[in-house]
Amino acid sequence: MMTCPRRQPRQHGFTLVEAIVVIVITGILGAIVATFLRLPVQNYVDSAGRAELADAADTAVRRMVREIRLALPNTVRVQGNAIEFVPTKTGGRYLAAEDTLAPPNNPAGDHLNFVDPADLTFRVLGPLQDGPQRIAAGDMVVVNNLMVSGDALNVYAAVPTNRAEVAAVDAAAKVITLKANPFAQQNPPMAHPMHRFQVTGQPVTYSCASGVLARHANYGFNAAQNSVPSAAPAILATNVESCEFNYTLIGNTRAALMRLTLTLRRPDGRDGAIRMTQQVHVDNNP
Repeated sequence: MMTCPRRQPRQHGFTLVEAIVVIVITGILGAIVATFLRLPVQNYVDSAGRAELADAADTAVRRMVREIRLALPNTVRVQGNAIEFVPTKTGGRYLAAEDTLAPPNNPAGDHLNFVDPADLTFRVLGPLQDGPQRIAAGDMVVVNNLMVSGDALNVYAAVPTNRAEVAAVDAAAKVITLKANPFAQQNPPMAHPMHRFQVTGQPVTYSCASGVLARHANYGFNAAQNSVPSAAPAILATNVESCEFNYTLIGNTRAALMRLTLTLRRPDGRDGAIRMTQQVHVDNNP
C-alpha cells in the first residue's frame, strides 16, 4: 500500500520588498502629518511662552508700582537702570511743645524736642497702628524730608538730621523712644508745620543687569546712590531685555511722575518681546 508524501505547511509573511515599501509609505505619511502639525504646535508653544512673559512682566511692574506709591516724599532717585526710594510703613502726629492735651488733667507727656538732643522720647497723638504697620524697634522716624540730596532735611545724608532710629515703643502710653535725637541738631529747627512724622524701613533699590530684574533691601542708607547696593538681592524677573525708569518732576507742584518700562524676551526670541509700561504719581509733600 503506497502512501502520499506529507505536504509541507505553507509559510506566511512579508517579503523584504513589501517591508521596505511599508516603511517608505509610513515615513512619507509621518512627514506629511508632522508638516501639518508643526505650525499649530509651535504657535501654541509661542503663545504659552508670551503669556508666561506677560504674566512675569505684569507681576514685576505691579510690585514696583505698589512700593513706589508708598515712597517717602523726596526719596525717589534714578541712576541708569536702577531706581531707589525709601518705602513708608506708617505715620502720625507727634506731640509738639505748643500742643495741649485734653482733658486738662491728662498728663502732658513728652513732646518731640527740636532743642535738647538729650530728650529721646515723644508722645504720639492719635492711635498707634497694629499689624504690619506697627512701629517697632529698628524703624526710622522721619520728619520733614524736603530734599533728595545734600545735608539738610535729606534722609540719605551721611549725617542725617531728620531721621532717627526707634529704640523702643510703649504702646500703652503711646510713647516712642529714640536711640538718638538728631532733630535737635538742626540749625534752625525744622519742625513739621502740621507736626507730622513718618515711619520707614530701609531704602529699596530695583535694578536691571545681566537679564535679571532684582530687588535690593536691608543695605542701609547711602548718601550716593549705588545701582547694585547688595550682593544677594531677590530676583523678580528673568529674561529681561531692558528696563527704563524715568522720573519727572511736575512743575510748580510737590509731585512727580514715574514711568516704568520693562521689556522681557525669551532666549530663542522667536515669539518676540513683551513690553510693559506703567506710570506712577509720586507725592512729594512731606
